[in-house]
This record gives sequence, C-alpha cells and structure tokens, in this order.
Amino acid sequence: MSQPPPQQRVRVGCAGWSIPSGHKALFGVGDSMLARYASRFDCVEINSSFHRPHQRKTYERWEESVPADFRFSVKLPKLVTHELRLLGVAKPLDAFCSQVVGLGKKLGGVLVQLPPSLALEPGSAARFFAMLRRRFPTQGIACEPRHASWFQPAADALWERHDITRVGADPPPVAGAERPAGSGRWRYWRLHGAPRMYYSDYGDGALAALAAQLRQPREGRMRRGEYWVLFDNTAHGHATKDAVRLQSLLVGTMPG
Repeated sequence: MSQPPPQQRVRVGCAGWSIPSGHKALFGVGDSMLARYASRFDCVEINSSFHRPHQRKTYERWEESVPADFRFSVKLPKLVTHELRLLGVAKPLDAFCSQVVGLGKKLGGVLVQLPPSLALEPGSAARFFAMLRRRFPTQGIACEPRHASWFQPAADALWERHDITRVGADPPPVAGAERPAGSGRWRYWRLHGAPRMYYSDYGDGALAALAAQLRQPREGRMRRGEYWVLFDNTAHGHATKDAVRLQSLLVGTMPG
C-alpha cells in the first residue's frame, strides 16, 4: 500500500492519553503517562478542558513532556459552547487563550464541539468564529456541530470565511457528516465508536476505508494541510487499539 504524500501529514491519536493496561507493550518508556503515550502517537486531544480549566503551568508541563514534533488539540470549555451558547464569550475566550498558550508551538489547534440543540444563527456564529480566529490566528480550528442546520450552505460559507474545518464525525449526525469540510489547512476526524458511541471498536474494513480516504491525492491549498484522526471510543479502551491499527494501515502493514 502506498503511503500518504510527504506534504500530506497525517496525525493519528486519541482523546486523552490514558493507556489501557492490555496495551502497555505498544508504548515506550517515559516519566509520565503522557510521555509514554507520546512515544507511540504524535498528537492528542485534550478533552478535560471542556469540563474544567487548567492552569497555564499545567499546559507548560504537558508541553515539556512530549517531543518537539508532537501536537495538542484542546477542546473549548462547555461554558462557551453549551452554557453561553457562543454569546457574550469574550472573557471566557480570553481566559482559555491565556491558559493554552502554555503549550507554545505544540498547540496544533482548538476543537469546538457544539450541543445538539444549538441551531445555526449565521450572525452570532460569524461573530463567534471571528473572535476565536483573532485569538488563534495561526492554529487550526475545528468545529463539530450536531444540529442539522450546520450542514447547510450558510455554514459552508462560514467555514471558508474564517478558515474553520468542520469535523468529520462518526457516527455522523446527518448524511455526509463523516467527512470533514471547510478549511483545507486542517482536516479533523473524530471517531466516537459505532454502532455504540464510546464503546464500540472499529473493524478492519472501516479502518481500511478510512486509510484509503487519507491516501487520496489532494489538490490546491489542501495538499499541504494536516490531517488529524482522533479516536474517542475510549470507554472500553478501543481507541488505543484502533489508532495503532490505523497507523499500521497507513504504512502498509496490518498487525494481527
């Protein structure tokens, strides 16, 4: 099997860096769980930031624990997305930004997961993403909407205007949502497990299809974008196994 072109960087990782006891042999040594995780994967999604803030010094410690080429994505707090619902969020965005700056150059991007009840209101959404982009001018921004209104042309224009990638999510909330859309600079997949979210693993066929999709030649500005695949089916520890199997497929070998 052919590998992705050199300019098409594919990063594979998990939501969080917990290592199930049955998979410890897949990782190298390290002074912490994160350091051991980073011996195998080159990216991770920080989900705990959704529930509670972390001090800048905590992010700095995490930054120091991983190799120079490692990257983090950080989930925006639920205060912004679920409680304030993108309105009047300047102060919490400033607080979040002041914390995650501790990751330095290893901050790959920000994840915005919206509640299923939040419908698209183009004006307020445009103001929100403009504010977020001003605070993160060079990092990727990925949005995972879950209301059907966000999969209409008005949302497509929003993604392009503010250089946002719409997450490719599985299971998809609407048909076609399993593929990322929007910004060509960052492509972001979140695989939650199917048919049972967070609990199910992915079979060889599903992972092979995803690997083939990742290998497809890209054109124009998409050719030099990064492609992140994050496994969130962590409830039974399947995320680690599935991420390792996808890694193996991308280099042309499948572990037993």
